[in-house]
Amino acid sequence: MTITTTDFQRWASAHQQRIEVQLKAALPSAELAPQRLHQAMRYVALGGGKRVRPLLAFAAGEVTRADVGRVAIAGAAVELIHAYSLVHDDLPCMDDDVLRRGKPTCHVEFDEAIALLAGDALQSLAIQLLAEHRLADDPSAQLEMVRLLAAAAGSRGMAGGQAIDLAAVGVTLSLPELEFMHIHKTGALIRAATLLGARCGAALDAAELEQLDRFSKCIGLAFQVVDDVLDTDATTATLGKTAGKDARHNKPTYVSVLGVADAKKLAGELRGDALDALDGFGERALRLRQLADFIVLRKF
Repeated sequence: MTITTTDFQRWASAHQQRIEVQLKAALPSAELAPQRLHQAMRYVALGGGKRVRPLLAFAAGEVTRADVGRVAIAGAAVELIHAYSLVHDDLPCMDDDVLRRGKPTCHVEFDEAIALLAGDALQSLAIQLLAEHRLADDPSAQLEMVRLLAAAAGSRGMAGGQAIDLAAVGVTLSLPELEFMHIHKTGALIRAATLLGARCGAALDAAELEQLDRFSKCIGLAFQVVDDVLDTDATTATLGKTAGKDARHNKPTYVSVLGVADAKKLAGELRGDALDALDGFGERALRLRQLADFIVLRKF
Protein backbone atom coordinates (compact mmCIF):
# COMPACT_ATOMS: atom_id res chain seq x y z
CA MET A 1 0.00 0.00 0.00
CA THR A 2 1.30 3.47 -0.82
CA ILE A 3 1.36 5.47 2.39
CA THR A 4 2.69 8.81 1.20
CA THR A 5 2.35 11.02 -1.84
CA THR A 6 5.24 12.79 -3.50
CA ASP A 7 3.77 16.05 -2.22
CA PHE A 8 3.75 14.76 1.36
CA GLN A 9 7.30 13.48 1.05
CA ARG A 10 8.45 16.90 -0.10
CA TRP A 11 6.58 18.57 2.74
CA ALA A 12 8.01 16.19 5.34
CA SER A 13 11.55 16.48 3.99
CA ALA A 14 11.42 20.28 3.99
CA HIS A 15 10.20 20.39 7.58
CA GLN A 16 12.68 17.76 8.76
CA GLN A 17 15.43 19.96 7.35
CA ARG A 18 13.90 23.01 9.03
CA ILE A 19 13.97 21.23 12.39
CA GLU A 20 17.59 20.18 11.84
CA VAL A 21 18.55 23.81 11.24
CA GLN A 22 16.58 24.93 14.30
CA LEU A 23 18.22 22.31 16.51
CA LYS A 24 21.70 23.20 15.28
CA ALA A 25 21.03 26.83 16.17
CA ALA A 26 19.55 26.01 19.59
CA LEU A 27 22.21 23.56 20.76
CA PRO A 28 25.43 24.94 22.27
CA SER A 29 28.48 24.78 20.03
CA ALA A 30 30.67 21.71 20.48
CA GLU A 31 33.60 24.14 20.92
CA LEU A 32 31.97 25.84 23.90
CA ALA A 33 33.00 24.65 27.38
CA PRO A 34 32.18 22.10 28.68
CA GLN A 35 33.00 20.73 25.24
CA ARG A 36 32.42 17.03 25.91
CA LEU A 37 28.95 17.63 27.28
CA HIS A 38 28.01 19.83 24.35
CA GLN A 39 29.45 17.30 21.90
CA ALA A 40 27.24 14.62 23.47
CA MET A 41 24.14 16.82 23.26
CA ARG A 42 24.72 17.47 19.56
CA TYR A 43 25.59 13.81 18.95
CA VAL A 44 22.20 12.59 20.12
CA ALA A 45 19.98 15.44 18.89
CA LEU A 46 21.29 15.98 15.36
CA GLY A 47 21.33 13.96 12.18
CA GLY A 48 18.94 11.16 13.01
CA GLY A 49 15.36 10.09 13.51
CA LYS A 50 12.18 10.62 11.56
CA ARG A 51 11.27 13.78 13.51
CA VAL A 52 7.68 12.57 13.82
CA ARG A 53 6.92 14.80 16.80
CA PRO A 54 8.04 18.05 15.15
CA LEU A 55 6.19 17.02 11.99
CA LEU A 56 3.03 16.65 14.08
CA ALA A 57 3.64 20.14 15.46
CA PHE A 58 4.03 21.57 11.95
CA ALA A 59 0.91 19.75 10.75
CA ALA A 60 -1.15 20.97 13.71
CA GLY A 61 0.19 24.46 13.09
CA GLU A 62 -1.39 24.34 9.64
CA VAL A 63 -4.77 23.77 11.30
CA THR A 64 -4.42 27.11 13.11
CA ARG A 65 -2.45 28.86 10.33
CA ALA A 66 0.51 29.30 12.68
CA ASP A 67 3.73 31.04 11.72
CA VAL A 68 6.12 28.28 10.66
CA GLY A 69 9.05 29.92 12.46
CA ARG A 70 7.18 29.77 15.75
CA VAL A 71 6.24 26.15 15.19
CA ALA A 72 9.86 25.26 14.39
CA ILE A 73 10.92 26.45 17.84
CA ALA A 74 8.11 24.54 19.55
CA GLY A 75 8.90 21.45 17.47
CA ALA A 76 12.59 21.70 18.35
CA ALA A 77 11.71 21.89 22.05
CA VAL A 78 9.65 18.70 21.77
CA GLU A 79 12.44 16.97 19.85
CA LEU A 80 14.97 17.92 22.55
CA ILE A 81 12.75 16.28 25.18
CA HIS A 82 12.47 13.21 22.95
CA ALA A 83 16.26 13.07 22.49
CA TYR A 84 16.81 13.34 26.23
CA SER A 85 14.39 10.49 26.85
CA LEU A 86 16.23 8.24 24.41
CA VAL A 87 19.58 8.95 26.05
CA HIS A 88 18.22 8.04 29.48
CA ASP A 89 16.20 5.05 28.23
CA ASP A 90 19.35 3.54 26.73
CA LEU A 91 21.37 3.74 29.96
CA PRO A 92 22.38 0.47 31.66
CA CYS A 93 20.06 1.26 34.58
CA MET A 94 17.11 1.46 32.17
CA ASP A 95 16.92 -0.52 28.91
CA ASP A 96 20.69 -0.97 28.60
CA ASP A 97 20.97 -0.62 24.83
CA VAL A 98 24.06 -0.01 22.71
CA LEU A 99 22.51 1.12 19.41
CA ARG A 100 20.25 4.05 18.61
CA ARG A 101 19.48 5.60 15.22
CA GLY A 102 22.07 3.37 13.64
CA LYS A 103 24.99 4.48 15.81
CA PRO A 104 26.34 3.76 19.31
CA THR A 105 24.18 5.07 22.12
CA CYS A 106 25.35 8.12 24.02
CA HIS A 107 26.77 6.28 27.02
CA VAL A 108 28.70 3.95 24.70
CA GLU A 109 30.11 6.78 22.56
CA PHE A 110 30.90 8.97 25.59
CA ASP A 111 30.28 7.51 29.07
CA GLU A 112 27.41 7.05 31.48
CA ALA A 113 28.00 10.26 33.44
CA ILE A 114 28.12 12.43 30.32
CA ALA A 115 25.05 10.66 28.92
CA LEU A 116 23.12 11.38 32.11
CA LEU A 117 24.17 15.04 32.07
CA ALA A 118 23.45 15.37 28.34
CA GLY A 119 19.89 14.18 28.92
CA ASP A 120 19.45 16.60 31.80
CA ALA A 121 20.79 19.49 29.72
CA LEU A 122 18.62 18.67 26.69
CA GLN A 123 15.54 18.69 28.91
CA SER A 124 16.32 22.09 30.41
CA LEU A 125 17.19 23.52 26.98
CA ALA A 126 13.76 22.50 25.71
CA ILE A 127 11.99 24.53 28.40
CA GLN A 128 14.41 27.42 27.82
CA LEU A 129 13.42 27.53 24.14
CA LEU A 130 9.73 27.83 24.97
CA ALA A 131 10.43 30.56 27.51
CA GLU A 132 12.79 32.81 25.56
CA HIS A 133 10.98 33.04 22.20
CA ARG A 134 7.64 34.65 21.37
CA LEU A 135 5.51 31.71 20.23
CA ALA A 136 1.98 32.99 20.86
CA ASP A 137 0.35 36.40 20.76
CA ASP A 138 -1.30 35.81 24.12
CA PRO A 139 1.24 35.42 26.97
CA SER A 140 -1.14 33.11 28.84
CA ALA A 141 -1.24 30.81 25.79
CA GLN A 142 2.54 30.63 25.75
CA LEU A 143 2.62 29.91 29.48
CA GLU A 144 0.20 27.05 28.81
CA MET A 145 2.63 25.73 26.19
CA VAL A 146 5.41 25.61 28.78
CA ARG A 147 3.09 23.82 31.17
CA LEU A 148 2.03 21.32 28.52
CA LEU A 149 5.57 20.29 27.64
CA ALA A 150 6.75 20.12 31.25
CA ALA A 151 3.77 17.97 32.22
CA ALA A 152 4.24 15.68 29.21
CA ALA A 153 7.82 15.00 30.29
CA GLY A 154 7.09 14.49 33.99
CA SER A 155 5.79 11.88 36.37
CA ARG A 156 2.25 12.11 34.96
CA GLY A 157 3.65 11.79 31.45
CA MET A 158 6.73 10.28 29.85
CA ALA A 159 8.82 9.73 32.99
CA GLY A 160 5.88 8.12 34.73
CA GLY A 161 5.26 5.86 31.77
CA GLN A 162 8.89 4.74 31.82
CA ALA A 163 8.60 3.95 35.54
CA ILE A 164 5.52 1.82 34.84
CA ASP A 165 7.39 0.13 31.98
CA LEU A 166 10.34 -0.77 34.20
CA ALA A 167 8.01 -2.17 36.86
CA ALA A 168 6.18 -4.27 34.25
CA VAL A 169 9.18 -6.38 33.19
CA GLY A 170 8.16 -10.03 33.54
CA VAL A 171 4.58 -9.07 34.39
CA THR A 172 1.53 -9.93 32.33
CA LEU A 173 -0.49 -6.79 31.67
CA SER A 174 -4.04 -6.51 30.42
CA LEU A 175 -4.70 -4.43 27.33
CA PRO A 176 -6.08 -1.48 29.37
CA GLU A 177 -2.99 -1.58 31.60
CA LEU A 178 -0.72 -1.60 28.56
CA GLU A 179 -2.61 1.33 27.05
CA PHE A 180 -2.34 3.26 30.31
CA MET A 181 1.42 2.78 30.29
CA HIS A 182 1.85 3.94 26.70
CA ILE A 183 -0.57 6.86 26.96
CA HIS A 184 2.09 8.18 29.33
CA LYS A 185 5.40 6.79 28.03
CA THR A 186 4.90 7.40 24.29
CA GLY A 187 1.62 9.22 23.93
CA ALA A 188 2.16 12.16 26.26
CA LEU A 189 4.91 13.75 24.19
CA ILE A 190 3.09 13.10 20.92
CA ARG A 191 0.00 14.80 22.32
CA ALA A 192 2.10 17.73 23.53
CA ALA A 193 3.74 18.11 20.11
CA THR A 194 0.35 18.39 18.40
CA LEU A 195 -1.09 20.84 20.91
CA LEU A 196 2.04 23.01 20.98
CA GLY A 197 2.03 23.32 17.21
CA ALA A 198 -1.64 24.28 17.22
CA ARG A 199 -1.18 26.86 19.97
CA CYS A 200 1.38 28.74 17.89
CA GLY A 201 -1.48 29.96 15.70
CA ALA A 202 -5.05 31.22 15.98
CA ALA A 203 -6.91 30.19 19.11
CA LEU A 204 -9.13 27.12 18.93
CA ASP A 205 -12.20 26.61 21.06
CA ALA A 206 -12.33 23.88 23.70
CA ALA A 207 -14.10 21.41 21.43
CA GLU A 208 -11.52 21.86 18.66
CA LEU A 209 -8.64 21.41 21.10
CA GLU A 210 -10.33 18.24 22.33
CA GLN A 211 -10.51 16.98 18.74
CA LEU A 212 -6.78 17.51 18.27
CA ASP A 213 -6.03 15.89 21.60
CA ARG A 214 -8.19 12.91 20.66
CA PHE A 215 -6.37 12.61 17.35
CA SER A 216 -2.96 12.69 18.98
CA LYS A 217 -3.98 10.26 21.73
CA CYS A 218 -5.09 7.71 19.15
CA ILE A 219 -2.10 8.22 16.89
CA GLY A 220 0.27 8.08 19.87
CA LEU A 221 -1.06 4.66 20.83
CA ALA A 222 -0.96 3.55 17.21
CA PHE A 223 2.68 4.66 17.00
CA GLN A 224 3.55 2.35 19.90
CA VAL A 225 1.57 -0.57 18.48
CA VAL A 226 3.49 -0.26 15.21
CA ASP A 227 6.79 -0.01 17.10
CA ASP A 228 5.97 -3.23 18.94
CA VAL A 229 5.17 -5.01 15.68
CA LEU A 230 8.33 -3.74 14.03
CA ASP A 231 10.39 -4.86 17.02
CA THR A 232 9.15 -8.35 16.20
CA ASP A 233 9.15 -8.21 12.39
CA ALA A 234 11.97 -5.86 11.37
CA THR A 235 15.75 -6.18 11.51
CA THR A 236 18.21 -4.17 13.57
CA ALA A 237 19.57 -2.63 10.37
CA THR A 238 16.10 -1.48 9.34
CA LEU A 239 15.16 -0.11 12.76
CA GLY A 240 18.48 1.56 13.57
CA LYS A 241 18.16 0.11 17.08
CA THR A 242 18.36 -3.36 18.54
CA ALA A 243 15.49 -5.47 17.25
CA GLY A 244 13.70 -8.02 19.42
CA LYS A 245 14.98 -6.64 22.71
CA ASP A 246 11.51 -6.32 24.27
CA ALA A 247 10.91 -10.06 23.95
CA ARG A 248 14.39 -10.87 25.25
CA HIS A 249 13.83 -8.61 28.25
CA ASN A 250 10.39 -10.13 28.86
CA LYS A 251 8.62 -6.78 28.56
CA PRO A 252 4.89 -6.63 27.88
CA THR A 253 4.05 -5.33 24.39
CA TYR A 254 1.02 -5.17 22.14
CA VAL A 255 2.41 -8.20 20.32
CA SER A 256 2.83 -10.23 23.52
CA VAL A 257 -0.69 -9.31 24.65
CA LEU A 258 -2.54 -9.53 21.30
CA GLY A 259 -0.29 -11.33 18.82
CA VAL A 260 1.02 -9.78 15.61
CA ALA A 261 -2.19 -10.01 13.56
CA ASP A 262 -4.43 -8.45 16.19
CA ALA A 263 -1.83 -5.80 16.98
CA LYS A 264 -1.84 -4.76 13.33
CA LYS A 265 -5.63 -4.72 13.39
CA LEU A 266 -5.59 -2.49 16.48
CA ALA A 267 -3.19 -0.07 14.79
CA GLY A 268 -5.62 0.22 11.90
CA GLU A 269 -8.55 0.84 14.24
CA LEU A 270 -6.62 3.54 16.09
CA ARG A 271 -5.75 5.17 12.77
CA GLY A 272 -9.44 5.23 11.88
CA ASP A 273 -10.33 6.80 15.24
CA ALA A 274 -7.57 9.40 14.79
CA LEU A 275 -8.85 10.36 11.35
CA ASP A 276 -12.43 10.57 12.62
CA ALA A 277 -11.27 13.03 15.28
CA LEU A 278 -10.22 15.46 12.54
CA ASP A 279 -13.73 15.79 11.11
CA GLY A 280 -14.62 19.43 10.65
CA PHE A 281 -11.10 20.73 10.07
CA GLY A 282 -11.24 20.16 6.32
CA GLU A 283 -8.11 20.71 4.24
CA ARG A 284 -6.36 22.41 7.16
CA ALA A 285 -5.84 18.94 8.65
CA LEU A 286 -4.49 17.34 5.46
CA ARG A 287 -0.97 16.95 6.83
CA LEU A 288 -2.24 15.46 10.08
CA ARG A 289 -4.17 12.87 8.07
CA GLN A 290 -1.10 12.07 5.98
CA LEU A 291 1.02 11.74 9.10
CA ALA A 292 -1.50 9.31 10.56
CA ASP A 293 -1.06 7.18 7.44
CA PHE A 294 2.71 7.48 7.62
CA ILE A 295 2.85 6.48 11.29
CA VAL A 296 0.54 3.48 11.01
CA LEU A 297 1.38 2.16 7.55
CA ARG A 298 5.12 2.93 7.45
CA LYS A 299 6.36 -0.67 7.53
CA PHE A 300 3.30 -2.96 7.40
